[in-house]
Amino acid sequence: MSWSVSDLPSLTGTTAVVTGANSGIGWWTALELARHGADVTLACRSVEKAEAAAARMRGQLDDRAGTLHVARLDLGSLDSVREFAEGWQGPLGLLVNNAGVMTPPRYQETSDGFELQFGTNHLGHFALTGRLLPSLLAAPASRVVTVSSIAHHGGRGSLLEGNPREHYRPSPAYSNAKLANLLFAFELQRRASLAGAGLTSTAAHPGVCVTNLVSSEQGLGSIPGVRQLWPYVGRVLLPSARAGAEPTLYAATEATPGSYSGPQSMRESRGKVGPAKAQPLARDESLAGKLWSLSEDLTDVRYDWEFHASA
Repeated sequence: MSWSVSDLPSLTGTTAVVTGANSGIGWWTALELARHGADVTLACRSVEKAEAAAARMRGQLDDRAGTLHVARLDLGSLDSVREFAEGWQGPLGLLVNNAGVMTPPRYQETSDGFELQFGTNHLGHFALTGRLLPSLLAAPASRVVTVSSIAHHGGRGSLLEGNPREHYRPSPAYSNAKLANLLFAFELQRRASLAGAGLTSTAAHPGVCVTNLVSSEQGLGSIPGVRQLWPYVGRVLLPSARAGAEPTLYAATEATPGSYSGPQSMRESRGKVGPAKAQPLARDESLAGKLWSLSEDLTDVRYDWEFHASA
């Protein structure tokens, strides 16, 4: 496949939300969506950082671009997720579940008491998508993209335990959260199809590239020296965040329902976009159903497909 950002279609008239859009893959995703005409909301924990990111984007856009908006969204707080969704008005054509936390060296919890990676990467996006479902179903054709990782290959069925404190190890916990992302994306497509809804769910991963996931103060950036050194070391060793955003952009526009996209070279760490490999558990419908039910119970969010039937 020779797809690139230059193949993006016109997105004029599309309203989009990108979580974690103030830096890295999210920043480039939001920029290119806006460049091609979408009206994009940068949904971020820090409004100040999001405003600065939007200002940088506007400096690269011309008069044909869509508009940029900023809204506060902390995926580690179910109250924040609810407030964001309640403040949303009108149909939503595209939701990019991009934000995430990677391998904090010590166990941390969200404000609701969930392990930080499981609570932010999976439960926060599960709740957000569910609360925005009426707006997604109100669009003529909507799409949800969930960003996973090649690290999902290390995920296990133990993800249903939610990465408990007594067994916490940074990398396995991250792998479980990323496996949960894939299980959610595939199950969302199954449920949308069963409901006859015009919603497409896809997943993507960026390979290995330079992003703020490593230097974030919530992750490895809490280790002295990592935040300072990573931007310089990463640029020398790895592809850019701009390249890492291509699978997400492809998943947001061209990829088929229920698909998983990623780089094709060097064990999917970099290269042109194409079909990504999902480990067997990611396609386990029984595990997906259990995770869905657990997620409903933990977040108190149920997906109301009846909105589609009555619309």
